[in-house]
Amino acid sequence: MKKTPPSGRDQARRAALNALKRASRAAARAGVELSEWEGEFLGSVTERIKTFGRAFADPDKGAMGAPLSMMQAVKLKEITAKAKGEKRAGAKPRPERPGKARKPFGRRGAATSATDRDPTN
Repeated sequence: MKKTPPSGRDQARRAALNALKRASRAAARAGVELSEWEGEFLGSVTERIKTFGRAFADPDKGAMGAPLSMMQAVKLKEITAKAKGEKRAGAKPRPERPGKARKPFGRRGAATSATDRDPTN
């Protein structure tokens, strides 16, 4: 008897559970101390996916078939990067521009003297 292939939703759920397990295992192996919030996040999201098949209820926060919301996926990536010892994805330093000062914001053709700025004259 042939077994039916798993649905896309089931595959996404298993992939999310595996990603959560990998993140916690990578942190434990590397000896990285996750904050209390990060540990609780991993545990609660895992529990909600196992119970409900997804970790969020609001359809505005992610796709209907996705087990994680967009922000939950971002936080999972940040925790995984922290466990691997990589820099956070969002923290990109601005490149230095030697000899170039930043220009101030201003209107084009702005008045230069006080008499030019005064509309009553």
